[in-house]
Amino acid sequence: MATQADTSPGRTVRYKGPTEESPAIRLVLIGISGLFLAFVLFLPLASVFAEALRHGVMAALLSIAERDTLSAIRLTLLTASIAVPLNLVFGVSAAWAIAKYEFKGKAFLITLIDLPFSVSPVIAGLIYVLLFNAESVVGASFRSAGIQILFAIPGIVLATMFVTFPFVARELIPLMQDQGTADEEAAISLGASGFETFRRVTLPNIKWGLLYGVLLCNARAMGEFGAVAVVSGRLRGHTVTMPLEIEILYNEYNFVAAFAVAGLLTLLALVTLVLKTGLERVGGHEAVQGAR
Repeated sequence: MATQADTSPGRTVRYKGPTEESPAIRLVLIGISGLFLAFVLFLPLASVFAEALRHGVMAALLSIAERDTLSAIRLTLLTASIAVPLNLVFGVSAAWAIAKYEFKGKAFLITLIDLPFSVSPVIAGLIYVLLFNAESVVGASFRSAGIQILFAIPGIVLATMFVTFPFVARELIPLMQDQGTADEEAAISLGASGFETFRRVTLPNIKWGLLYGVLLCNARAMGEFGAVAVVSGRLRGHTVTMPLEIEILYNEYNFVAAFAVAGLLTLLALVTLVLKTGLERVGGHEAVQGAR
């Protein structure tokens, strides 16, 4: 809000607030934002659904019901169902250690958690190819034990975990640092065990941030392309996920099927967005109620 300050008898000077602008400037800023979102986000999304439904809903559904497409959907869901819980365990453990304890290498650990944000997913896939190829010591050891990593589900899960493991930890670290350790210390002083303290004190305090991180992690896991493309071998019907299936269908000029699968993946992302918004509202409401 604008404020007034007296500088001389009978005279006032009006100071402009830090966020107060003229209506014209506000309209320009809103217009730029709206145009940017329209051309970069809304129009591409609308074109995906329009292309998928060009020949009708039934044609799109039949395309999704193809054997290879169903296999890709199953593999995508399987990969997410394995990678997300493992990243959940890592994220909670890492956030707990960073927020609650002081130790050497703490800053380095935080840097490592942020590493997938700055490394290309393709490079992440190449790392696993280098590590688990048949000529490497590690790869040969797994092969002698009858375990295939590359061009199989384990490699896809590992690559997906690499690109998604920061999401849960990065949501929880600032939240747990802000909450401090007072509640846990009080619970322990009253005789609670470590597990009881986590279950009855820490977990309720971080539940909304935890769910938010899990949603983001799951959305990223289902949409991962680069790292999975490198380690999967693209064996259709066996190691092809939904993003890879979209590329294969598009390269085959099967545009209806490609956009139908893309539309399904987009719907999953929109569901994640709706759930995320709901969590933010519920979590914010509970935070306000708690403050009162």
